[in-house]
Amino acid sequence: MSPSQVIYQFVVTLLEIKPKIWRRIQISEESSFWDLHVALQDSMGWCDYHMHSFTLEEGKAPVTIGIPDTISETSADWERTLASYFHRPGDVCFYEYDFGDGWIHEVLLEGILLKEKRLKYPRCIAGERACPPEDCGGVWGYYGLLEVLADPQHEDYKDMIHWLKNHIKKYHPYNPDVFEPNKVKFRNPREQLETLKANL
Repeated sequence: MSPSQVIYQFVVTLLEIKPKIWRRIQISEESSFWDLHVALQDSMGWCDYHMHSFTLEEGKAPVTIGIPDTISETSADWERTLASYFHRPGDVCFYEYDFGDGWIHEVLLEGILLKEKRLKYPRCIAGERACPPEDCGGVWGYYGLLEVLADPQHEDYKDMIHWLKNHIKKYHPYNPDVFEPNKVKFRNPREQLETLKANL
């Protein structure tokens, strides 16, 4: 069977944040939800060291896919293709990353396109504003961080700068307004999955 020539274009929006933090990405329809997870991590700017899940609106009850465990009813997202759920522009699912901080993303299928031979997928073609620093404490922690950074006289300013400088991702200097789509680099989802399965 020849590879699909169809590309899905998604708009991914981090919910509850204003001004909006969003990305526009393109990925093959043959991709799995695991592939989409890796692409979301890379395009948003997350570090991918917390749990994640997708919520799909199917039938009477939402379906959750992600990394399976023995407690919840989460099924493996690498066993399901995007094409099994997304059929037409306007279809949407929700992606949660870091169950502690609770970052919820709306994943909206914006368009269905033909693949361009000269391009490599997945790709990030647009977006605005930097991703919140990992482990900053969710939406309210993020707003608190921005408040501290805006005031060098704040009692927590030096501690916050120290935290940003020594974070695994070295966030300092952190500019919440800057995002450059052409600098997004996508990892190989198969390699990431092999690493995950080796540690399950």
